[in-house]
Amino acid sequence: MPGAPLKPMLAMTGQLPAGDGWAYEFKWDGVRALADISRGHQHLYARSGVEITTAYPELIPLAEQVDDALLDGEVVLFTDGQPSFTALAERMHVRNAVKAARLAATVPVTYMIFDVLRLRGADLTGRPYRERRAALESLGLGATRWAVPPVFADGPATYAAAGEHGLEGVMAKRVDAVYRPGVRSPDWVKVKLEVTGDFVVGGWRPGARKIGGLLVGVPGPDGRLVYRGRVGGGIGAAIERELLRELEPLRAAGSPFSGDVPREDARGAIWVSPQVVVEVKYGQRTPDGRLRFPRILRLRPDKPAEEVDDAS
Repeated sequence: MPGAPLKPMLAMTGQLPAGDGWAYEFKWDGVRALADISRGHQHLYARSGVEITTAYPELIPLAEQVDDALLDGEVVLFTDGQPSFTALAERMHVRNAVKAARLAATVPVTYMIFDVLRLRGADLTGRPYRERRAALESLGLGATRWAVPPVFADGPATYAAAGEHGLEGVMAKRVDAVYRPGVRSPDWVKVKLEVTGDFVVGGWRPGARKIGGLLVGVPGPDGRLVYRGRVGGGIGAAIERELLRELEPLRAAGSPFSGDVPREDARGAIWVSPQVVVEVKYGQRTPDGRLRFPRILRLRPDKPAEEVDDAS
């Protein structure tokens, strides 16, 4: 993982935990980022470990507020007061400093900081969440382009408030849990307001548009995809352009799925190397795991295909 000091801790998807010992935060629809600040300089890293400092020049002054820290948070782009992952997509992959500065002036991001993992030379990952949170709040971080969002003790009320404000959901965290770098832990539970899941694209079917439907799955034990269905809903012009840009270079001669894809779905399919991840909203699952009434919400360029599973 080049450059990045560690891998961020990950959450499991589940139901809202009840009882004592939990704290609740809003779930922000953005991209995860670690801010490594030392001696007045800041390096920002994506979840993959790639450095993304150049993409977000409006966050550089954060280094003036703390002398030595490793912060964990979410880069979010607000449109009309609500997070917009679609708008953020324009910022994610920018590596040209001039273009990044122009976008920072017109469509600025906000860094929502929810954890501190190192502070003034001390490693805090082995401390419980309640202590890390207290240390974070003691820093007094807050400005136009970054904030420490609130934490709550009432889970149901937090969930209701997330719905009222059009947010993605709630993150529940055990207050006595340590920070486990790179681990998807049941100590953190993400509770989505919608039934959604992340899936890997293994191909597409042409239709009235160039992409009539995506053929998606999850990685199986043998590394090939387990088929989860065809997703035709939600493919508007903007998402179709984004999909074609990512999928066209990945065309493959054969199917990446293990077992047979239903004939009606495989007919005329264009297969691809399974690297592109999409988030899909759906109703229920059939007994064999196929998605019912699926609709694509967005691409997930921040998530590697190998991290996708049916619990993600």
